[in-house]
Amino acid sequence: MASVKNLKKDINYVLSDIIEECYVWQILQEDDKKSAKAEKIIDETIDTFDALIEKVHAKDVENRKSHFKAIGKELEDKANGLLAKIQKL
Repeated sequence: MASVKNLKKDINYVLSDIIEECYVWQILQEDDKKSAKAEKIIDETIDTFDALIEKVHAKDVENRKSHFKAIGKELEDKANGLLAKIQKL
């Protein structure tokens, strides 16, 4: 079960770093309208976190190893997409 524990940690660390990056970007902005754009990314990151943790806790999985590997891949894809959105701000 160490792999599940590490996967949960990875999800938490990666997505919390993305949220932190949004907060830093908001602090550097003087216009409130621009900082509201980062709030949307933060909300999307939280939704992603909830969805991934729900998938980790799924009990009706046939092949657990491939299931967790797919979650790791999805985390990577989602994180890259969110970071791309931050770069566009």
